[in-house]
Amino acid sequence: MRLDKKIATRQSYGEAIKDLGKENENIIVLDADLSTATKTEIFAKEYPNRFFDMGISEQDMISTAAGFATCGKIPYASTFAVFAAGRAYDQIRNSVCYPNLNVKICATHAGITVGPDGATHQMLEDIAMMRTLPNLKVFSPSDDVQTRFIIKEISKINGPCYVRLARTATPVIYDENEQFELGKAKQIGKGEDGTIFATGVCVAEALKAKEILEKKGVFVRVVDIYTIKPIDKETIIRCAKETNKIITIEDHSIYGGLGSAICEVLSEEYPKKVTRLGINDTFGKSGNAEELMKYFKIDAEAIVKNFGM
Repeated sequence: MRLDKKIATRQSYGEAIKDLGKENENIIVLDADLSTATKTEIFAKEYPNRFFDMGISEQDMISTAAGFATCGKIPYASTFAVFAAGRAYDQIRNSVCYPNLNVKICATHAGITVGPDGATHQMLEDIAMMRTLPNLKVFSPSDDVQTRFIIKEISKINGPCYVRLARTATPVIYDENEQFELGKAKQIGKGEDGTIFATGVCVAEALKAKEILEKKGVFVRVVDIYTIKPIDKETIIRCAKETNKIITIEDHSIYGGLGSAICEVLSEEYPKKVTRLGINDTFGKSGNAEELMKYFKIDAEAIVKNFGM
Protein backbone atom coordinates (compact mmCIF):
# COMPACT_ATOMS: atom_id res chain seq x y z
CA MET A 1 0.00 0.00 0.00
CA ARG A 2 1.16 3.53 -0.76
CA LEU A 3 -0.60 6.68 0.36
CA ASP A 4 1.85 9.39 -0.71
CA LYS A 5 0.71 9.69 -4.34
CA LYS A 6 -2.69 11.29 -4.94
CA ILE A 7 -5.01 11.20 -7.96
CA ALA A 8 -8.67 12.22 -8.14
CA THR A 9 -10.90 9.33 -9.19
CA ARG A 10 -12.63 11.63 -11.70
CA GLN A 11 -9.24 11.99 -13.42
CA SER A 12 -8.83 8.21 -13.36
CA TYR A 13 -12.25 7.90 -14.95
CA GLY A 14 -11.39 10.28 -17.78
CA GLU A 15 -8.23 8.39 -18.62
CA ALA A 16 -9.88 4.98 -18.26
CA ILE A 17 -12.77 5.83 -20.57
CA LYS A 18 -10.31 7.08 -23.20
CA ASP A 19 -8.45 3.76 -23.06
CA LEU A 20 -11.70 1.84 -23.17
CA GLY A 21 -12.79 3.80 -26.22
CA LYS A 22 -9.76 2.53 -28.06
CA GLU A 23 -10.63 -1.07 -27.22
CA ASN A 24 -14.35 -0.88 -28.04
CA GLU A 25 -15.82 1.33 -30.75
CA ASN A 26 -19.31 0.93 -29.27
CA ILE A 27 -18.28 3.01 -26.24
CA ILE A 28 -19.77 6.50 -26.38
CA VAL A 29 -19.70 9.26 -23.77
CA LEU A 30 -22.31 11.86 -22.88
CA ASP A 31 -21.84 14.86 -20.61
CA ALA A 32 -23.97 17.75 -19.39
CA ASP A 33 -21.77 20.79 -19.97
CA LEU A 34 -19.19 19.72 -17.37
CA SER A 35 -16.66 17.76 -19.41
CA THR A 36 -13.71 19.76 -18.08
CA ALA A 37 -14.66 18.94 -14.50
CA THR A 38 -15.78 15.34 -15.03
CA LYS A 39 -12.70 14.73 -17.24
CA THR A 40 -14.75 13.32 -20.10
CA GLU A 41 -12.99 15.97 -22.19
CA ILE A 42 -10.12 13.47 -22.38
CA PHE A 43 -12.37 11.09 -24.31
CA ALA A 44 -13.86 13.94 -26.35
CA LYS A 45 -10.48 15.04 -27.67
CA GLU A 46 -9.61 11.50 -28.72
CA TYR A 47 -13.01 10.47 -30.12
CA PRO A 48 -15.00 13.62 -30.97
CA ASN A 49 -17.53 11.69 -33.06
CA ARG A 50 -18.43 9.51 -30.09
CA PHE A 51 -18.79 12.31 -27.57
CA PHE A 52 -22.05 14.16 -26.99
CA ASP A 53 -22.29 17.32 -24.88
CA MET A 54 -25.96 17.57 -23.99
CA GLY A 55 -25.69 20.98 -22.37
CA ILE A 56 -27.25 21.74 -19.01
CA SER A 57 -29.87 19.07 -19.59
CA GLU A 58 -29.17 16.11 -17.35
CA GLN A 59 -32.55 14.43 -17.75
CA ASP A 60 -32.22 14.60 -21.52
CA MET A 61 -28.69 13.19 -21.25
CA ILE A 62 -29.89 10.09 -19.38
CA SER A 63 -32.82 9.53 -21.73
CA THR A 64 -30.56 9.94 -24.76
CA ALA A 65 -28.11 7.47 -23.25
CA ALA A 66 -30.99 5.02 -22.86
CA GLY A 67 -31.79 5.49 -26.54
CA PHE A 68 -28.20 4.79 -27.54
CA ALA A 69 -28.28 1.62 -25.44
CA THR A 70 -31.26 0.30 -27.41
CA CYS A 71 -29.11 0.62 -30.55
CA GLY A 72 -26.27 -1.53 -29.25
CA LYS A 73 -24.02 1.28 -28.02
CA ILE A 74 -22.49 1.33 -24.52
CA PRO A 75 -23.11 4.85 -23.24
CA TYR A 76 -21.21 6.34 -20.30
CA ALA A 77 -23.18 9.34 -19.04
CA SER A 78 -21.41 11.79 -16.74
CA THR A 79 -22.14 14.83 -14.64
CA PHE A 80 -21.85 15.82 -10.98
CA ALA A 81 -23.50 13.34 -8.60
CA VAL A 82 -25.96 15.94 -7.35
CA PHE A 83 -27.28 16.34 -10.89
CA ALA A 84 -27.00 12.71 -11.98
CA ALA A 85 -28.68 11.01 -9.03
CA GLY A 86 -30.76 14.00 -7.96
CA ARG A 87 -31.96 15.91 -10.99
CA ALA A 88 -32.17 12.91 -13.33
CA TYR A 89 -33.53 10.35 -10.86
CA ASP A 90 -36.81 9.89 -12.70
CA GLN A 91 -35.06 9.19 -15.99
CA ILE A 92 -32.63 6.76 -14.35
CA ARG A 93 -35.56 4.95 -12.77
CA ASN A 94 -37.97 4.81 -15.69
CA SER A 95 -35.81 5.12 -18.81
CA VAL A 96 -32.78 3.09 -17.70
CA CYS A 97 -33.51 0.75 -14.79
CA TYR A 98 -37.10 -0.23 -15.57
CA PRO A 99 -36.20 -1.47 -19.10
CA ASN A 100 -32.83 -2.70 -17.74
CA LEU A 101 -30.78 -0.86 -20.37
CA ASN A 102 -27.02 -0.96 -20.72
CA VAL A 103 -26.25 2.56 -19.48
CA LYS A 104 -23.24 3.43 -17.30
CA ILE A 105 -23.78 6.49 -15.11
CA CYS A 106 -20.48 7.84 -13.83
CA ALA A 107 -21.18 10.58 -11.31
CA THR A 108 -18.28 12.77 -10.19
CA HIS A 109 -18.00 15.34 -7.37
CA ALA A 110 -19.87 13.18 -4.82
CA GLY A 111 -19.87 13.81 -1.07
CA ILE A 112 -18.75 16.71 1.10
CA THR A 113 -15.26 16.45 -0.40
CA VAL A 114 -16.61 18.53 -3.28
CA GLY A 115 -15.44 21.19 -0.82
CA PRO A 116 -15.89 24.89 -1.64
CA ASP A 117 -18.92 24.31 -3.88
CA GLY A 118 -20.91 23.91 -0.69
CA ALA A 119 -24.08 22.15 0.45
CA THR A 120 -26.05 22.55 -2.79
CA HIS A 121 -23.43 20.58 -4.72
CA GLN A 122 -22.39 18.11 -2.02
CA MET A 123 -24.43 15.02 -2.87
CA LEU A 124 -24.81 12.96 0.31
CA GLU A 125 -27.81 10.82 -0.66
CA ASP A 126 -26.89 9.23 -3.98
CA ILE A 127 -25.85 5.80 -2.68
CA ALA A 128 -29.14 5.57 -0.80
CA MET A 129 -31.13 6.57 -3.87
CA MET A 130 -29.30 4.45 -6.39
CA ARG A 131 -29.04 1.20 -4.45
CA THR A 132 -32.81 0.98 -4.05
CA LEU A 133 -33.37 0.87 -7.82
CA PRO A 134 -33.94 -2.59 -9.30
CA ASN A 135 -31.39 -3.78 -11.88
CA LEU A 136 -28.89 -1.03 -11.01
CA LYS A 137 -25.42 -2.04 -9.78
CA VAL A 138 -23.63 0.55 -7.61
CA PHE A 139 -19.86 1.05 -7.31
CA SER A 140 -17.76 3.39 -5.18
CA PRO A 141 -14.04 3.06 -5.98
CA SER A 142 -11.42 4.21 -3.49
CA ASP A 143 -8.45 5.05 -5.71
CA ASP A 144 -6.99 5.41 -9.19
CA VAL A 145 -6.23 1.72 -9.76
CA GLN A 146 -9.63 0.53 -8.59
CA THR A 147 -11.45 3.16 -10.62
CA ARG A 148 -9.72 2.12 -13.83
CA PHE A 149 -10.63 -1.50 -13.14
CA ILE A 150 -14.30 -0.72 -12.49
CA ILE A 151 -14.73 1.55 -15.51
CA LYS A 152 -13.40 -1.18 -17.79
CA GLU A 153 -15.21 -4.10 -16.16
CA ILE A 154 -18.66 -2.51 -16.16
CA SER A 155 -18.45 -2.29 -19.95
CA LYS A 156 -18.69 -6.09 -19.89
CA ILE A 157 -21.89 -6.07 -17.80
CA ASN A 158 -25.09 -5.96 -19.80
CA GLY A 159 -27.16 -3.68 -17.60
CA PRO A 160 -27.23 -0.33 -15.82
CA CYS A 161 -24.42 0.70 -13.47
CA TYR A 162 -23.80 3.72 -11.24
CA VAL A 163 -20.22 4.67 -10.38
CA ARG A 164 -19.57 7.23 -7.62
CA LEU A 165 -16.44 9.35 -8.14
CA ALA A 166 -14.71 12.11 -6.18
CA ARG A 167 -13.54 15.60 -7.02
CA THR A 168 -10.65 15.74 -4.58
CA ALA A 169 -7.33 13.99 -5.16
CA THR A 170 -7.04 10.92 -2.94
CA PRO A 171 -4.17 8.54 -2.15
CA VAL A 172 -3.32 5.75 -4.55
CA ILE A 173 -3.82 2.72 -2.34
CA TYR A 174 -3.25 -0.24 -4.63
CA ASP A 175 -0.46 -1.41 -6.90
CA GLU A 176 -1.32 -1.71 -10.56
CA ASN A 177 -1.28 -5.52 -10.40
CA GLU A 178 -3.86 -5.66 -7.57
CA GLN A 179 -6.71 -8.08 -8.29
CA PHE A 180 -10.34 -7.03 -7.86
CA GLU A 181 -13.68 -8.67 -8.55
CA LEU A 182 -16.98 -6.87 -9.03
CA GLY A 183 -19.38 -7.79 -6.26
CA LYS A 184 -16.56 -8.51 -3.81
CA ALA A 185 -14.83 -6.43 -1.14
CA LYS A 186 -11.08 -6.05 -0.55
CA GLN A 187 -9.85 -6.88 2.96
CA ILE A 188 -6.64 -5.17 4.08
CA GLY A 189 -5.04 -6.68 7.16
CA LYS A 190 -6.11 -9.45 9.50
CA GLY A 191 -6.53 -7.62 12.80
CA GLU A 192 -9.06 -9.20 15.16
CA ASP A 193 -9.79 -6.22 17.42
CA GLY A 194 -12.10 -4.58 14.90
CA THR A 195 -13.24 -4.15 11.33
CA ILE A 196 -13.49 -0.80 9.57
CA PHE A 197 -15.81 -1.00 6.58
CA ALA A 198 -15.06 1.94 4.30
CA THR A 199 -15.84 3.12 0.79
CA GLY A 200 -14.59 5.75 -1.63
CA VAL A 201 -12.41 8.53 -0.25
CA CYS A 202 -12.79 7.19 3.31
CA VAL A 203 -10.78 4.03 2.62
CA ALA A 204 -7.52 5.99 2.81
CA GLU A 205 -8.65 7.49 6.13
CA ALA A 206 -9.42 4.01 7.44
CA LEU A 207 -5.93 2.86 6.50
CA LYS A 208 -4.38 5.84 8.28
CA ALA A 209 -6.41 4.97 11.37
CA LYS A 210 -5.29 1.36 11.10
CA GLU A 211 -1.64 2.44 11.30
CA ILE A 212 -2.28 4.74 14.27
CA LEU A 213 -4.19 2.03 16.15
CA GLU A 214 -1.47 -0.56 15.57
CA LYS A 215 1.03 1.74 17.29
CA LYS A 216 -1.34 1.78 20.28
CA GLY A 217 -1.64 -2.01 20.33
CA VAL A 218 -5.04 -2.24 18.65
CA PHE A 219 -5.10 -4.39 15.53
CA VAL A 220 -7.88 -3.89 13.01
CA ARG A 221 -8.66 -4.83 9.45
CA VAL A 222 -9.95 -2.44 6.80
CA VAL A 223 -12.51 -3.69 4.30
CA ASP A 224 -12.81 -1.64 1.12
CA ILE A 225 -16.43 -1.95 -0.04
CA TYR A 226 -16.07 -0.79 -3.63
CA THR A 227 -19.19 -2.64 -4.77
CA ILE A 228 -22.14 -1.26 -2.83
CA LYS A 229 -24.69 -3.30 -4.75
CA PRO A 230 -24.54 -6.27 -4.93
CA ILE A 231 -22.72 -6.12 -1.60
CA ASP A 232 -20.28 -8.79 -0.44
CA LYS A 233 -22.38 -10.41 2.30
CA GLU A 234 -19.93 -13.25 2.85
CA THR A 235 -17.05 -10.93 3.78
CA ILE A 236 -19.25 -8.75 5.99
CA ILE A 237 -20.56 -11.71 7.98
CA ARG A 238 -17.13 -13.30 8.31
CA CYS A 239 -15.56 -10.08 9.61
CA ALA A 240 -18.39 -9.61 12.10
CA LYS A 241 -17.72 -13.10 13.42
CA GLU A 242 -13.95 -12.68 13.56
CA THR A 243 -13.64 -9.18 15.08
CA ASN A 244 -14.93 -7.50 18.22
CA LYS A 245 -15.87 -4.03 16.96
CA ILE A 246 -17.51 -2.91 13.72
CA ILE A 247 -17.24 0.63 12.32
CA THR A 248 -18.46 1.93 8.98
CA ILE A 249 -17.23 5.18 7.45
CA GLU A 250 -18.38 7.00 4.35
CA ASP A 251 -18.54 10.43 2.71
CA HIS A 252 -22.32 10.10 2.56
CA SER A 253 -25.33 10.31 4.84
CA ILE A 254 -25.43 7.61 7.51
CA TYR A 255 -28.98 6.98 6.33
CA GLY A 256 -29.24 4.61 3.39
CA GLY A 257 -25.55 4.45 2.57
CA LEU A 258 -22.75 2.00 3.33
CA GLY A 259 -23.50 1.90 7.06
CA SER A 260 -27.12 1.09 6.44
CA ALA A 261 -26.19 -1.60 3.91
CA ILE A 262 -23.82 -3.25 6.41
CA CYS A 263 -26.48 -3.12 9.14
CA GLU A 264 -29.05 -4.69 6.81
CA VAL A 265 -26.79 -7.66 6.20
CA LEU A 266 -25.84 -8.16 9.83
CA SER A 267 -29.37 -7.72 11.21
CA GLU A 268 -30.48 -10.67 9.09
CA GLU A 269 -27.37 -12.86 9.24
CA TYR A 270 -25.30 -12.10 12.36
CA PRO A 271 -26.71 -9.36 14.63
CA LYS A 272 -23.97 -7.16 16.04
CA LYS A 273 -23.55 -3.54 17.12
CA VAL A 274 -22.31 -1.26 14.34
CA THR A 275 -20.96 2.28 14.74
CA ARG A 276 -21.73 4.35 11.65
CA LEU A 277 -19.52 7.32 10.79
CA GLY A 278 -20.86 9.60 8.08
CA ILE A 279 -22.87 12.76 7.61
CA ASN A 280 -25.47 12.66 10.37
CA ASP A 281 -28.78 14.04 9.04
CA THR A 282 -27.45 17.40 7.92
CA PHE A 283 -26.35 19.20 4.77
CA GLY A 284 -22.72 19.93 4.03
CA LYS A 285 -20.78 23.17 4.28
CA SER A 286 -18.40 25.08 2.06
CA GLY A 287 -14.74 24.54 2.90
CA ASN A 288 -11.54 22.67 2.25
CA ALA A 289 -12.18 18.95 1.68
CA GLU A 290 -9.77 17.80 4.37
CA GLU A 291 -11.14 20.26 6.91
CA LEU A 292 -14.69 19.16 6.12
CA MET A 293 -13.82 15.51 6.70
CA LYS A 294 -12.46 16.47 10.09
CA TYR A 295 -15.49 18.67 10.88
CA PHE A 296 -17.98 15.94 10.00
CA LYS A 297 -15.87 13.28 11.74
CA ILE A 298 -15.18 11.05 8.77
CA ASP A 299 -11.41 11.03 9.06
CA ALA A 300 -8.75 8.85 10.66
CA GLU A 301 -8.92 10.78 13.94
CA ALA A 302 -12.65 10.05 14.30
CA ILE A 303 -12.07 6.34 13.73
CA VAL A 304 -9.30 6.20 16.33
CA LYS A 305 -11.49 7.98 18.90
CA ASN A 306 -14.24 5.41 18.34
CA PHE A 307 -11.78 2.74 19.43
CA GLY A 308 -11.35 4.65 22.69
CA MET A 309 -7.89 5.93 21.80
